[in-house]
Amino acid sequence: MNIKNRTLYIADNLNIMRNIDPEVIDLIYLDPPFNTKKQYKAPIGSKAEGASFKDIWTDEDVKHEWYGEVAEQNPELYQVIQAAETLYDKSMKIYLMAMAIRLFEMHRILKPTGSIYLHCDSTASHYLKLIMDSIFGKKHFRNEIVWERIKGAGKTSQHSPRSWGRSSDSLLWYSKNNEHQFNSDAIKAPYSEEYLAENFPQQDSKGRYKRRSPFRPPGLGARPNLCYEYKGFIPPHPSGWTVSKSKLQTIDNEGGLEITPNGKIHRKQRPDGMIPNNIWTDILPTAGNERTGYPTQKPLALLERIIKASSNEGDMVFDPFCGCATACVAAENLGRQWVGIDMSESAEVITKLRLQDEIDKGTDLWNPIEDITVSRTPPPLTHPTPETQIPINSLFNQLTPPDYSQAELQAFHSHKHRVYGNQEGRCNGCKHPLPFRNMTIDHIRPKSKNGTDEPHNLQLLCGACNSTKGNRSQKFLIDTLEKQFIR
Repeated sequence: MNIKNRTLYIADNLNIMRNIDPEVIDLIYLDPPFNTKKQYKAPIGSKAEGASFKDIWTDEDVKHEWYGEVAEQNPELYQVIQAAETLYDKSMKIYLMAMAIRLFEMHRILKPTGSIYLHCDSTASHYLKLIMDSIFGKKHFRNEIVWERIKGAGKTSQHSPRSWGRSSDSLLWYSKNNEHQFNSDAIKAPYSEEYLAENFPQQDSKGRYKRRSPFRPPGLGARPNLCYEYKGFIPPHPSGWTVSKSKLQTIDNEGGLEITPNGKIHRKQRPDGMIPNNIWTDILPTAGNERTGYPTQKPLALLERIIKASSNEGDMVFDPFCGCATACVAAENLGRQWVGIDMSESAEVITKLRLQDEIDKGTDLWNPIEDITVSRTPPPLTHPTPETQIPINSLFNQLTPPDYSQAELQAFHSHKHRVYGNQEGRCNGCKHPLPFRNMTIDHIRPKSKNGTDEPHNLQLLCGACNSTKGNRSQKFLIDTLEKQFIR
């Protein structure tokens, strides 16, 4: 792959991701802006002093060609994003477009066995789930994890509350396919003493246990090979014992069988730890020395649980919105490789300080200040660019002369994306919204009237409008449509 471990990019993550080789990332965690319509800034004197970002979305945050790219690659997703403006507001549409164009790249660079965790809150979680369903596939949705980020009652006021408090975030977990990694043993947590006392009431020299039958339920059918005598005990049903005789002997030798005074035999089931469900209330907000002052910092314990569950040692963890580098620090401590991206120049200082202060270096002798690679340019390209991956649309054959170079045709295709966004997916003649593939690129001023191939002279028309216009002027088309009451 064309990226290396311990690299921090200070740049727009879209530009970096478009140069990363496909299917090289094992785990993606992203904590992007939430569309809160707020400006965030770290306090003076904190470790993160100088870090800031805006979570206010305007037309300046998207490029018109992104609308065309999404409309071509996923017409249904384009419709979802367009609908967000009607259901919510324009800023939501812009935010979702900015996220979608980046999530396309995250899907491309994720390994087939990889997972992605998108951190969000109730502002846009339901919209983002539609985006993720569309890009990663609804069948690859694994879970929505709810993390209790605030303990206690929250802010108080002299006025009576008029709604429930908001104290949780969501993490949308998707996999690339059904072969994703999930290391359940790595994230087991011990049971509480109350739970152990109630559910594992017996004790011996090895600790607590509860009794369970060593025999298989009769409904499982006859198993002659599991019907045998052991220490004078014979299965009461033809379904037999739960294990073979040699395995039962091993369990007995390890103290896993119990014969009670009333002459009954039991297996001892010991507590093996608890796998967390999707409601995480045991991870506390960032506090103490871990706190950097970064306005949206997440606790190390949160990232450690995700990384332990969905990656193995040596895997590549990727955070495209790394902020104060919590995912990078957690990955380093857990023996994973990592790459992070952030727009803020302060990310370099925060990342190096945190890695210097908070990682357990062990026997891996390296210097976080000197050995982290910091880059402001994309990695060297070793795969086709997105433009060359897109087949040249046959509609370009209408342009004259017919001997355009491949590069020129690709440029026209890029212009088609941009024009589709400019026209908001509507034909520039009848103004009807149409899928990207049903649009024809056309000259506003025809070539026969000295029209050029410059971008400002290109438009998109539906097939009917293009046929009506022919090689005549745009004014002719509009006049014709108005006479026909179509426009």
